[in-house]
Amino acid sequence: MGKPTGFMEYKRENPTKRDPFERTKSWQEFTILMPEPALRQQGARCMDCGVPFCQTGTTMAGSGEIGCPVYNLIPEWNDLVYRGKWKEALERLHKTNNFPEFTGRVCPAPCEGSCTVAISDNPVTIKSLEYHIVERGFQEGWIVANPPKKRTGKKVAVVGSGPAGLAAAAQLNKAGHTVTVFEREDRIGGLLTYGIPDVKLANHIVERRLTILKEEGIQFVTNTEIGKDYPVSKLKSDFDSVILATGATKPRDVQVEGRELKGIHFAMDFLTANTKSLLNSEHADGNYISAEGKNIIVIGGGDTGADCITTSVRHGAKSITQFDINRPKSEERLDTNPWPMFPIVYQMEDAHKEAKAVYGSDPRAYQLSTTKFVGDDHGNVKELHTIDVETTIKEDGTKVRTPIPGTEKVWPAELILLAVGFTGPEERIIEEMALETDKRSNIKAEYGNYATNVEGVFAAGDNRRGQSLVVWAINEGREAARECDRFLMGASNLP
Repeated sequence: MGKPTGFMEYKRENPTKRDPFERTKSWQEFTILMPEPALRQQGARCMDCGVPFCQTGTTMAGSGEIGCPVYNLIPEWNDLVYRGKWKEALERLHKTNNFPEFTGRVCPAPCEGSCTVAISDNPVTIKSLEYHIVERGFQEGWIVANPPKKRTGKKVAVVGSGPAGLAAAAQLNKAGHTVTVFEREDRIGGLLTYGIPDVKLANHIVERRLTILKEEGIQFVTNTEIGKDYPVSKLKSDFDSVILATGATKPRDVQVEGRELKGIHFAMDFLTANTKSLLNSEHADGNYISAEGKNIIVIGGGDTGADCITTSVRHGAKSITQFDINRPKSEERLDTNPWPMFPIVYQMEDAHKEAKAVYGSDPRAYQLSTTKFVGDDHGNVKELHTIDVETTIKEDGTKVRTPIPGTEKVWPAELILLAVGFTGPEERIIEEMALETDKRSNIKAEYGNYATNVEGVFAAGDNRRGQSLVVWAINEGREAARECDRFLMGASNLP
C-alpha cells in the first residue's frame, strides 16, 4: 500500500454536485469531476486491511448485500489511483465489471457500507473512484472495442438488453460466440435506458458503451418481443443456447377503492414515457405523463419512487409527496444492522434534496397506508385518503400493519404514481418455453448455475432472483454467460 496512514491523514471528500435548485432546470447529469490530487488522496484512504469486506460480494439473511456483488478488486485500484496509475486501475476495474460507468452512477455502493474504515469513520469513496476511473478511461481513449480473434461457430440469443443481458452478451462475445440481443423496446438498454431518469444515467453514456459492444460484434435487434414478434420455436432452432434476462417487470398494484380513476399510473410507465419523449423530441411530442402544475403523490419509499420525484420536479409539479409505509430510518446503525452489513440508515437522496430545494421541505411522509382514491365528476383522481399504521414484525419475519384510529387524512392529488415494487417476470415467454418457476413466480434456476429446466436455456438477473440492484444483474449476467459457455464448449475460461 502506497500510503498506509492515509485513512488517518485524509477525510472523506465527496464529488461536488450542482446546486439542487439550479440543476432541476435541466436533464443533464450534475456530478462534477474532481481534480486528480483530491482523487489520489481519496484513494490513499484505503487502508490495505487484512480482509477487504468491500469486495466480498455476498448476502446474509435479513441484511441484504455485503460488499461488491461483482467482486471488484477495490483495494488494488484504490492504491493505483493513489499512485497515479489510472490505466492500470482501469484494467483492474474491467476485470470484474463490464460497465463501471453504470454502477459508478446508480449503484447504492454496498461496498462502502462494508469498508473497514467505516467501522469508526466515513468509508472510502469507492463509488466515486470507480466513476472517475472509467470516465478517465473514456477521456484518454483507453476504452476501445476489442473483438475476439476467432469465433466458435456457436450462436447465442440473449433476451433482454438490461444490465444482466448486456453483461451476458459482452462475456459470451468475448468467448468467441456469435451473440444476438433481442429487445422489445425501440432502444437498447432496458432498465438502464427507460427505467432510470436521464439525469441519473444519461442515454449518451449507455450509447457510448453500446457502440463499443456493436464494434466488438454483438448484434442488437430492437422492437422484437420473443413469443410475439419472434416465435419461441424459431429462437430454439436459430440458436445453440438462450439466456433470458427479461427482468422483473410486473408492477405490484395498490388495490383500494377508486383504483380505476384516471391519473393513477405505475411508476415505470411514467418514467418510461418521460425518457422516451425526452430522447425523441425533448418532450415536444407531448407523449408522456406530465406532472406540470399538479399535486403529485408517489406511493412507495424506494429508489423508483425517488426517480419519480426527480422527474416530477423537472416537469414543474405543484407539490410532491412520497409515501413510505415504514417508520423513518435511524440516523445511526441499529444493533441488528452491524458492520459489514449494508447500512440501513436515514439519508437524503439527490431527489429529496431537489424537492426540498424547490418546495421547502423533505417530500417524504411516513407510516401511511392508502385507504381509497377519490375522483371528480369526469373520472379524474382529485384526492386520496390515508391512515397512519404501526408496523410490527413477527418472529417469522412477517410484517403486520395495524391502522391507528383517528389518524385519517385527505391529500389533494391529480397524479398518483405507484412505486411499490414488482411481483416478478411477465408470463408470456415463461409459458411458451414451458419454464419452471419458483414460489415467487421467478424463473427457477439455481444461483451459480443459472440453468432452467429447458436444456440450453439459462436465466439471469431480476427474472431469476427478483427485483434487485444493477450490480447484481451484472454479476448474474457474467456468471450465466460462463455457465452457458461451459454448456456449449464443455469448459469455460470466463470468470
